Amino acid sequence: MAKIEKVELRMVDLVPKVKRTDAIQSFVSQETPIVTITDADGAVGTGYSYTIGTGGSSVMRLLADHLAPRLIGRDADMIEAIWHELEFATHATTIGAITAIALAAIDTALWDLRAKKKGLPLWKLAGGAKDRCPLYTTEGGWLHIETEALVEDALAAKAKGFRGSKVKIGKPHGSEDLARLTAVRQAVGSSYEIMTDCNQGFSVDEAIRRAERLRDLDLAWIEEPLPADDIDGHVRLSNATSTPIAIGESLYSIRHFREYMQKGGCSIVQVDVGRIGGITPWLKVAHAAEAFDIPVCPHFLMELHVSLTCAIQNGRYVEYIPQLDDLTGNKMRIEDGHALAPDEPGIGIDWDWDAVKAKSIAEFTTAITK
Repeated sequence: MAKIEKVELRMVDLVPKVKRTDAIQSFVSQETPIVTITDADGAVGTGYSYTIGTGGSSVMRLLADHLAPRLIGRDADMIEAIWHELEFATHATTIGAITAIALAAIDTALWDLRAKKKGLPLWKLAGGAKDRCPLYTTEGGWLHIETEALVEDALAAKAKGFRGSKVKIGKPHGSEDLARLTAVRQAVGSSYEIMTDCNQGFSVDEAIRRAERLRDLDLAWIEEPLPADDIDGHVRLSNATSTPIAIGESLYSIRHFREYMQKGGCSIVQVDVGRIGGITPWLKVAHAAEAFDIPVCPHFLMELHVSLTCAIQNGRYVEYIPQLDDLTGNKMRIEDGHALAPDEPGIGIDWDWDAVKAKSIAEFTTAITK
């Protein structure tokens, strides 16, 4: 049994390489909490999570003041016990984004540490269902992008072997969304998937109306059409359209996913390891989805989600949005439009520690020891 001896905390603020807009916001900053855990054997595991511009300082204070100190002296391999202890220690603030984001960074670091000590890549340690998953791209489909550029990006992605492109929707009138998506469909043909994302921008009635308007385009899914906590609204919408409804990036508890699946409010689960609280609850959601015959297409964090999607039987797609290029050496490997599961032990992220340290915000850089 190797006990945890040191926990190092950092936060890096990454600026997206392209302008990112959707129906309700612009994504201008990725605050990235990074947790590194060292045990008595000298083994090291690193985990991370993210925000889209707000809350990072609160996540770091929660980690430094309340969560990281509880890790010292614990058996690093008791991941389930640690996760539940930390969740209970913050029960007055759960279930919420700040707590889940903080837990995710710790939990991912513990899984990285376990996988490295066992000499296994995460995707094998967590299940080993397959060694690659198909990719779809989001970076060329933001809401501000003109139709001609949407078409060009989708055609380029198709030529590279990608299986689909995501296009943001939520223009002031549904006819605008229809025109943009129709142009993409006519260009890429019927065999290429088109995903859409509303970013919680619609009311129930408007979502039903727009889904009907888009029905003949044979969309792969309509993502986050309503506020994430409106389960009954999603049930109404799911019953009103044959187009799959995708949810999950804005859910922070396995119980929220349970309610969606039990009530028939979704047909695709997009559980995000950085928002659900780490790998431990992510796997629980994914296996529950399998019991409902629901595929998992995780949101964002492609460098980490490739391993988790390959770990499970019902993992369908990885979303291509590169966001760690400035902090890593070797990048995610892509072959014929598929993301390849990493061979290296651990979560498979090759951190460039010189770059990480250079970009770390001094105020949030600290080490906690026994």
